[in-house]
Parts: sequence; structure tokens; C-alpha cells
Amino acid sequence: MIKKIIIPFVLVLSLIGCKNENQDSSVENKENQVSTKLDSILNNYYEDGLKLNPVSATTSGDMRYNDRFPNFLSSAYEDSLRNYYTKYRDVVSQINDEDLSATEKLSKDILLWECDLNLGTLEFKKNKYMPIDQMWSVNLFMGQLASGASAQPFKTVEDYENWLKRVDGFLTWMDSAEENMRKGMELGYVLPASLIKKVIPQMKSMTNPEVEDHLFYSPVKNFPDSFSEEEKQRLTEEYTKMIREKVIPQYNKMHSFMKDEYLPKGRESSGIADIPEGEEYYKHQIKLYTTTDMTAEEIHQLGLDEVARISKEMEKVKKEVGYEGDLKSFFNYVRENKDLMPFTKPEEVIANFEKIHERMKPNISKLFSETPETAFEVRRTEEFREKSASAQYNPGSLDGSRPGIFYVPIPDASGYNIYSDESLFLHEAIPGHHYQISLTQENEELPDFRKTLWYSGYGEGWALYSESLGEELGLFTDPYQYFGMLGAEMHRAVRLVVDTGLHSKGWTREEAIQYSLENEAEPKASVISEIERYMANPGQALSYKIGQLKIMELRDRAQQQMGEAFDIREYHKQVLETGCVPLELLENKIDNWIAEAK
Repeated sequence: MIKKIIIPFVLVLSLIGCKNENQDSSVENKENQVSTKLDSILNNYYEDGLKLNPVSATTSGDMRYNDRFPNFLSSAYEDSLRNYYTKYRDVVSQINDEDLSATEKLSKDILLWECDLNLGTLEFKKNKYMPIDQMWSVNLFMGQLASGASAQPFKTVEDYENWLKRVDGFLTWMDSAEENMRKGMELGYVLPASLIKKVIPQMKSMTNPEVEDHLFYSPVKNFPDSFSEEEKQRLTEEYTKMIREKVIPQYNKMHSFMKDEYLPKGRESSGIADIPEGEEYYKHQIKLYTTTDMTAEEIHQLGLDEVARISKEMEKVKKEVGYEGDLKSFFNYVRENKDLMPFTKPEEVIANFEKIHERMKPNISKLFSETPETAFEVRRTEEFREKSASAQYNPGSLDGSRPGIFYVPIPDASGYNIYSDESLFLHEAIPGHHYQISLTQENEELPDFRKTLWYSGYGEGWALYSESLGEELGLFTDPYQYFGMLGAEMHRAVRLVVDTGLHSKGWTREEAIQYSLENEAEPKASVISEIERYMANPGQALSYKIGQLKIMELRDRAQQQMGEAFDIREYHKQVLETGCVPLELLENKIDNWIAEAK
């Protein structure tokens, strides 16, 4: 009796087990199929993107398209972009979230964000009709590539030949830029005159008739030893002809246009609201750069609040160093303090940054469990652009063959003030942009398309947050360096006020300059350059403070909710392992991490 009952029961259990195994296998197969499909979509999105933007491929270390330079300003190219983003938005939308892992779901969400945001950008005509400015435009980046010291390789004969072809494409772009700017003049899309005045000498600098002194001749001066004399001779002749017959005439033409036709039509107003669709464009720029739904008014008020808070901290430093005047005069005192200008040669400025790095090294492991393998260098900004350039970081290549580079403009070493160098290094170099970008590129778990994404709210937010880590990393022992950190944070808080002031409240360039001078310790020339930077690229300057505050908010939230289980190294790992993502998606990830840790 017992046996009769037991045996059938065992059979039933076996059958149920087989059924469950089949169901599990079916579910697993379905999930694998979905994952494979998503991987294919992400890979194709990345590969098609490289073909659409071969210059971006080069900067990423993918050299397959080094000879190409599409006309980014043509209607055909714009149509290609629109079709590209529409296609991938529609395809990835069809994938069910329930079949994806957390990482895959994040990749899908990022791709949808990318497509929607870029399709939104294409609805505006500003970038088409105002393609050149004093800081951000294609012609300046091409100058960096032409120097032979940037992403464009000059190691083989083919590399040199690729550049000749790429320059041809770039000169076609220059023709289109002039044509589009003429159309923009008719429709009201014109740069402020104050910015045009900065572009004109940049164009002029490229018209030097002495070919051997021309920036585009730089690769000829650095032929690899492996080249034969015949190859060197042929390439020298081709580069000389390219510069004399193509590059110089094109820049002469653009210089004349900018000076004689474009400048007289330049706007006297400073904000983007004064061009057609300007108000809507600025709203889009806020979304683009902060990856939030904040309004210009909310950001403006946040900036005012932060300026007030940081001012109180600055007062403490002023008291510590024994300065008895008011804070505004203390700014001038710091700006003009010759003790904070100890150098006479650019090489000394670079060496000082390297010393800062050495002081930090013993403390890095206290805050970070993972550090990048990508090499890192500090270099002086190229002379042709350093007068209007800010310090910046250029990422290393994906394959590690090119280091990450921290560029420092040093137009006058004797007037270079070091009071903010520690915070600057933390931001642009380590653990700021170099860690964030390099760790992303080295993360084998991320699909390729996520390794080259840039969301300014996250990327610049992380870099500004990194400045707050100085004391934990053994820096800021000098009150002036701590004041430099406060000054850098104040600089980003001021940006919230002046950027929204310029582009949504009708502020003039001069009002923005005056507000900055009254609230931060930057020299007037630097302030002017910064204000004109915000005029050229509305919204970009908002990303730093918005991102920093969000990363600080998430750190505080994790500490409060996790208590003794909180590990700062793990928090930094959680933030950095995502790659560059919209802040909303980062917040979701950290909230999930906190919940799982409870």
C-alpha cells in the first residue's frame, strides 16, 4: 500500500520537475535571445555611429575611418542623423524590460535617452546656422589634430595620407559653414559681436604664408625615422601644396568673411533668447547638459543660494590668513598676490601639477578600490589656442595607446597664479575626468557605445565632486589652496547665476562679468573669457554644480541609510562603474544599491 502510493508520487514529482526544468529552460532561452538581440542592437548602434562621425571614432582610438571628414552641416548628413536615431529608438523600444538584467535595462534606458535627446537637438537650427565660435567649434578641434600631438595618428605613411584626405573634407565643411552663416545672417542666427571679435584672430593665425611655420605643417617636422627619404620628400611636397593651395586660402577667405561681413551683423545682445526659438533652445540645452527637468528660474535661485553659502566659508579663510578687508577686496588680494605667482617658465607650472599628484598618491587607496590603467600626462595647451582656452582634459584612447592628457593654458608663466592648482588637478585630472573616463573605457562589462558617451551633468558633476575630496587625499593644507577649492566651487555656483541670467533673464555680457568679479577671485581677463564661453554654448556651464550636488546628495543618502555598512570606496565604485549616465539613471542605480545592502 505504501509502495503503491509512494511510487506514483515520485513519478509525479519527477514529471513536475521535468516540467519546471522545461519552463526554466524556456525562460532562460528567451532571456538569452533577448540579451543577444539587445547586444546586437547596441553594437550596431555603436558601429553605425562611428561611421556617421569618423572624427569621434579617431578620438576613441578606432582608426578605420581616419581619412574621413563628413560635411556635418549638410542637409544629407542631418537626414542621416535623424534616420539613425529614429531607427534605433524604435528598435530598442520593442524590447521588454522584464527580459533584461539590471545592466541591460540601464543600457536600453541610456540608448532611448540618447536618441530622444539628439532628435530634439535636430529640431533646432542654431547649430546649423551658427557653426563657428571662439571656443567649441570644429575648426579649433581640427587645429589640435593638425598639430600631430593629439588623437590623429602620424606614425605611418598611410596615416599621413589619411590626414590629407581628412583635411579636404574639413575644407568642404568650412565652405558650408560660411554658406550657412550667410543664411543665418538673413534669419537672425548670428553670434554676438563680442564673440566674433575673438574668432577673427583665430582665423588670421592660420593664414601665415610661411608654410614651414604653419600649424598644419607640424607633422612634416616629425616624420618617423622609419620613413624613407623618398617618402619624406613626397609627403613634404604634398603637405606644402595642401597648406599653400588649400588651407591658407580657405582660412583667408573665412577671415575676410568674418571681419568684413559677419562682424558688422553681429548681435549686440548676449543671450541665446534673442535668436529665433532661443527660449525653447535654452530649455533644451538645460535638459541636455544637466539631464534634469529643472527650470532656468530654479537653477538661478539655486545658484544664488550656493553663492551665499560658499561666501560664508570664504570669510573663514580670509579671517584665518589675517586679511582685514572685505571679501571683495580679498579676491583682488588673492588675484594680485605675487607670492602666489612663483614661476617664470611654463615648465615650472607643469612640474607643480606633477608634485600635486605625488602628494596625493599615498591616500588614493583610502577612497578608491579601482584605479585606471590608462596612462596620464600634463601638457601645456597649444599656443594657437591657449589665449582663449580653459584648462581641459582630453581622454586617452579606448585601446590604451594614447594617454589621457590634462592641458593647461600658460600664456604668461610669470602671471600664472597657483592658488587653485590643487582643485584644478583634482577636477581635470585625478580623480576627476581621468578616473571617470578611463575607468569607463576600461570596463569590459559595458557595451562599446557606453564607453564614449558624455553626459555633462554626470561627467562634470563627478569632476567638481572630486574637488571636494582634496582634504581626504592629503591636499588643502595651505589655506590659499583651500580657498582655491572654494573659489572653484564658487566659480561653478556663479555659473548657475550668470548662465541663466544671460540666457533667460536678459543680462548683458557686462552685467554677467560684473557679477562674476564681485563674487569670485578670478582675474578679469579670465572672467571675460568664461562669460564669453557661456555665451557661445548656453547651458553647458550649468552641468558642473547640478551634477556635483546630486552626487553629494546620493553619498549623504547612502551614508544615512546604510550606517556602518557604508564604504566610501564602494560608493565611488558604484558611481564610476556605470560609465557616463544621465543623473536620473544614476540616482536609480544608487537607490537600488542602498536597498540591496539593507
